[in-house]
Amino acid sequence: MIQLLATDIDGTLLDENRFLSERTINAFKKVDELPLILISARMPQAMYYLQDALSRNEMPIICYNGALVLNQEKEIYSITIPLNSVEAIVQIAVEQQLHCSIYRGDEWFVPQVDYWASREINNTRVTPQVQDLEITLAYLKETEHKGGAHKIMLMGDSDSMDSAFAKAGKQQSQLHLYRSKDTYTEISPLDISKKTALELLIKECFPKVAMKNVAAFGDNYNDVEMIAGVGHGVAVENARDEVKAVAAYQTTHHKKDGVAQWIEKYL
Repeated sequence: MIQLLATDIDGTLLDENRFLSERTINAFKKVDELPLILISARMPQAMYYLQDALSRNEMPIICYNGALVLNQEKEIYSITIPLNSVEAIVQIAVEQQLHCSIYRGDEWFVPQVDYWASREINNTRVTPQVQDLEITLAYLKETEHKGGAHKIMLMGDSDSMDSAFAKAGKQQSQLHLYRSKDTYTEISPLDISKKTALELLIKECFPKVAMKNVAAFGDNYNDVEMIAGVGHGVAVENARDEVKAVAAYQTTHHKKDGVAQWIEKYL
């Protein structure tokens, strides 16, 4: 028995236009009695428009790979990168000439709207605040009662990223560094995952739901623990081998409506 659906977004749920296909929207409409949780490395504003399209605005969301869990306006869980670690990562990014995006809650700071920021703006439909990194760091220090950063994302040349990833990993053992692409490194607090965040959300909002009765969909390294931890873990065709290895099911490519096809077949 499936009691709840949870799905990653990028590389899992979206079509070739980086949006929801009509087939996907209709598939979820047919199971609208089941709670649907969007769970992503994205910030909240980059998820709300997808909830709108799915008519699931009332549902909680899991942002920043689990560092922030929200139920409407209520913050269920939040953990941030300490400010001194944010400063250290920024220094590494500057040294390696990498783009550095800093996220906290509904805030996204970029030093300039370059190629990398433009890609994220297009992909997420969110406009960042543009200011020097020094100004952002000063602002975070002034508002440190809100925490450091929920996520830092470095983007740039793969060779430079190799160097930055190695240096940051050596210096910042209390952080989780996730290489989502050769040109992307996402940095988050160490003690978070999509699985633990999903468990917290279920306990708070759906106490009668058991993890063994959850169907979860994913494609990348940050989905492995979640896919392995639910009763019905589903890997899309384009998923990493590590995801497929722990999945109970496989479905077609995300660009071929893999999530919708699985729902149509099993629900």
